[in-house]
Amino acid sequence: MARIGGAFDWRDEILPRLRHGPGVEAQREVAATGSGPPPSRWILRSIRVTFAELADYSLSGVWRVLDRLGLRLRSARVQQYSPDPTYDEKERHLLACLEEAARFPDEVVVLFIDEMGYYRWPVPAHDWAPAAPIAPPVAERAGATNRQWRIIAALNALTGRVDYRENYIVGRDQVIRFHDQLARAYPAARRIYLVEDNWSIHQHPDVVAARAVLPRLEPVWLPTYAPWLNPIEKLWRWLRQGVLKMHRLASEWTELRTRVNAFLTQFASGSHALLRYVGLLGEGKLARALR
Repeated sequence: MARIGGAFDWRDEILPRLRHGPGVEAQREVAATGSGPPPSRWILRSIRVTFAELADYSLSGVWRVLDRLGLRLRSARVQQYSPDPTYDEKERHLLACLEEAARFPDEVVVLFIDEMGYYRWPVPAHDWAPAAPIAPPVAERAGATNRQWRIIAALNALTGRVDYRENYIVGRDQVIRFHDQLARAYPAARRIYLVEDNWSIHQHPDVVAARAVLPRLEPVWLPTYAPWLNPIEKLWRWLRQGVLKMHRLASEWTELRTRVNAFLTQFASGSHALLRYVGLLGEGKLARALR
């Protein structure tokens, strides 16, 4: 093949090779020893040595060729997979519930429900600090024990409203109380869909019996291991990023809990910013069902 230039575009040739990952040529170029394995990811050096047409290019030249072909260094995403044989059926039911809520916003409510726990000790993370040789930032391990606290919360798919309960443990008693709390929170709704995962507590006989006396509440079961269908998971991410990572309250357990509660309480009247953050506004599948 002639030297790359002008209008010549070999994108259709390079893309399939890049999808298969580096091979022997890359191994010779970047492995620490001759017996080392091929690298798992592409870098400019391994791309240059793999394609003979790029052999005479500088690394910046290789970058410019890739840029011209519309190829970028991008962060990968995890392949989404659920082993649930009824995945498609459950997803269709969830989307139908969202569409119903969009058609009848004054009568139908869809609530995404989940639980999370957090600890007294902060989660380590990057933080601004003086450069070495001064010691890096420290995630403090103060207090006699690394206490845990738990939260159960519900996210309104249309408004971004968040309701929650907190306790040192969330078991069937707290779940039952939370269901009653949600029924009181939406007195005008004729139907309240509770989108829940397959945690065993959700289907405990005591919980099922308590839910039976609240006929407006209807569970919508998510497929097994499908957190991408439950946007409240991203609410937890925001909470960890904004409050729990590198906090300075390891010695102030009450104040830490107060800040966590304040984070959740700010969404008590709903939030478009939260809906955007969790993907219920935009071009995602769940967001489209709500239009």
